Amino acid sequence: MDADRALVEAVLENRPGAFEQLVRDYQGLCWHVIQRMVRHPEDTRELCQDAFLRVHRYLHQYRFDSPLKSWIGQVAYSVAKRHLERKRIPLAEPAGDEDGVSLLDNVGDGFDLAAAHAGAEAERELHAAIERLPPLQRTILTLYHLEELPIGEIAAITGLADGTIKSHLFRSRNRLRELLAPRIGVAA
Repeated sequence: MDADRALVEAVLENRPGAFEQLVRDYQGLCWHVIQRMVRHPEDTRELCQDAFLRVHRYLHQYRFDSPLKSWIGQVAYSVAKRHLERKRIPLAEPAGDEDGVSLLDNVGDGFDLAAAHAGAEAERELHAAIERLPPLQRTILTLYHLEELPIGEIAAITGLADGTIKSHLFRSRNRLRELLAPRIGVAA
């Protein structure tokens, strides 16, 4: 939090290079959140710019009650969500049948989803399967497994309850199991 505070204060004081440093530090997070939701590189670039404009405009409202990473992730999520709403694209699919247990259903906080499917071909298949998930599930899965954010921070970013996030993670893993079953040898 001390580094967050120093960076925010530097940006608010208009110190040379401070905002550029903030963008460098958090552009990957912003890109992951928005790209997983909208899936269009041109829109993602534009929406990332919008997100950082909002960060710059409203940074004075950041109160250090959560990590800066969570606050910026929340801004990116909000920008992407508004974009999807304007285009009338649903954030999530309706809850379906969640019977059955799989390898992916039981992974814990330390699970590295990409490493579990090592190799370039497997990684391509995994990312293609993730892209087939609804926007909200893609985003939550990305924040949890690729950005390695805890459930509480994802809740702060999305405004969803912890249980809702866990439910989306469960459904995402279940759907990935179905899509990847032939590749990883788990019965669907």
